Amino acid sequence: MCGRYTIVAGEEAVRDAFDLRDIPFPWRPRYNVAPTQRAPVVALGDGGPAIAELRWGLVPSWARDPSVGNRMINARAETAAVKPAFRAAFKRRRCLVVADGFYEWRRGPDGKTPMRITRRDSTPMAFAGLWERWAPEGQPHLDTFTILTTAAGPFVRPIHDRMPLIVPPLARARWLDPETDAAAALDDLLARDEGAELTAYEVSTLVNAPANDVPECLEPVG
Repeated sequence: MCGRYTIVAGEEAVRDAFDLRDIPFPWRPRYNVAPTQRAPVVALGDGGPAIAELRWGLVPSWARDPSVGNRMINARAETAAVKPAFRAAFKRRRCLVVADGFYEWRRGPDGKTPMRITRRDSTPMAFAGLWERWAPEGQPHLDTFTILTTAAGPFVRPIHDRMPLIVPPLARARWLDPETDAAAALDDLLARDEGAELTAYEVSTLVNAPANDVPECLEPVG
């Protein structure tokens, strides 16, 4: 699964990476994004890609209670097309989750060790995501998202058996386009191995607590 990630890239780098005209909210670094928090997501708007802050944990449109989103932070890429909670969004509401690294916990004889995984060139990443709008009658709407995960490739597998599905720059427009066949776009992404472009290092257990959204979360240990 993917339960924590980072967005410390600058505003200009994010605009360039996602072909954005502007970012309509104050940009700030995020050192430990956690479920139920709001985070930047790119979706296709009327004038092209647009960015907004959505809550992490997808709430299906038919849900009675938004708390169901607490269990919907990830969608398995292998089954998202058929799962009731995700299949509508998979067809029509695909998105890119802005990131530049993610945390996974490596199991060992002394317990779990947090690791941060990033691109070798430190440029922004895009995780394949789905978004949904929960709009019960008489209540304000709530926009939420989930991150698609896949089986880890050879580089990440010694750390964890799952990882976010990473969308390379040339595939981002196709993933966002609702006219694109979602299954075909997903197959193309699953066929890629991002391992050669990734690096990883051990970080502090500070990241275990969602309240710790501080630069120290990024510092290498050892």
